[in-house]
Amino acid sequence: MEEYVIRSGKRLRLGYTTGSCAAAAAKAAAWMLLTGRERREITLTVPRGVTLTLDIRDVSRGEDFVSCAVEKDSGDDPDVTQGTLIYARVSLRPQAGIAIDGGEGIGRVTRRGLDQPVGSAAINSVPREMIRENLEEVCCLTDYRGGLSVVISAPEGEALARKTFNPRLGIVGGISILGTTGIVEPMSEQALVDTIKVELTQRRAEGQDYVLLTPGNYGSDFIRQTLCVDPGEAVQVSNFIGEALDLCRELGFRGALLIGHVGKLTKIAGGMLNTHSRYGDCRMEILAAHAGAAGLPPERIGEILDCVACDDALRVLRESGAWEAPLSRLLERVGFHLAQRGGELETGAMMFSKEYGLLGETDNARTLLDRAVRKAKGGRRDG
Repeated sequence: MEEYVIRSGKRLRLGYTTGSCAAAAAKAAAWMLLTGRERREITLTVPRGVTLTLDIRDVSRGEDFVSCAVEKDSGDDPDVTQGTLIYARVSLRPQAGIAIDGGEGIGRVTRRGLDQPVGSAAINSVPREMIRENLEEVCCLTDYRGGLSVVISAPEGEALARKTFNPRLGIVGGISILGTTGIVEPMSEQALVDTIKVELTQRRAEGQDYVLLTPGNYGSDFIRQTLCVDPGEAVQVSNFIGEALDLCRELGFRGALLIGHVGKLTKIAGGMLNTHSRYGDCRMEILAAHAGAAGLPPERIGEILDCVACDDALRVLRESGAWEAPLSRLLERVGFHLAQRGGELETGAMMFSKEYGLLGETDNARTLLDRAVRKAKGGRRDG
């Protein structure tokens, strides 16, 4: 594609989704099957209204089928599926209508709450509709009144899926065929929030009323090593703390416990519910303010302001003998801002440091932890 967006002052090229690749490959294969002619490119209009002209690769034919591929182009988005080939094998079927399934490298849904039911190929509803509409168009153009069977595959899919959220979501054996607009926007925050929503939706579908949230891998490690809880019980929400709380409310959760590193939670104590560094880095100022309010002498406050990492600022607090009071004040403000954003959602927090371990928790943290873990273990249903 040669369309661009501007992100943080940079000109970034758009790409197209695995759903667009699957639909384009299916359209080309159907056209070649029903006309008997070759096709080396195909035109496709995606839901966003953009018309793509995509190259067709690796064409093979049989007596009643044609298979071909389209190469995924993610533009300037760091997508693990960049460059992989998405295949469609289209064959004649005696029954009317269009049957869509997944083959090699396409995941299978094993847990409830996803876009597709348990047992189905992980080809989401919009790509399925794109495939169906484009094949119906080809059938109309060629005056074909029979049925077609479409199998989407990705030979590299099983290996690629290990780098995605699919194993956490209960999608096994390969990647998902995704996309709501057909277009990939580089560094799309909305795509990350959508991923968080998928996982939270799944938890609610499994009957969970309480949920654990953690920004990332540090939190997952702490959950496993210190709390002795399977880190898979927690939903990773990256920097999107506020958005995750909004989604918890929208989906009807009763409570959420945030388990996070002191660096993230310090920003929350300052009212930053999106903790990405581009929105600011006020950690030392916030820590210094709470240390000063707790009685730390000015020279030690100056040391905190000169620190570049929260663990180093914690060292200053420990050396000063002023440890509990500043962290208690900090956690009180974390609890306040989570409650403000959470509304009727019961919220709490646990704060830790990689060097010093558990630093503190809100009064209701253990209750929320117990409810989230107990319900998760009791509510999960396979198949």
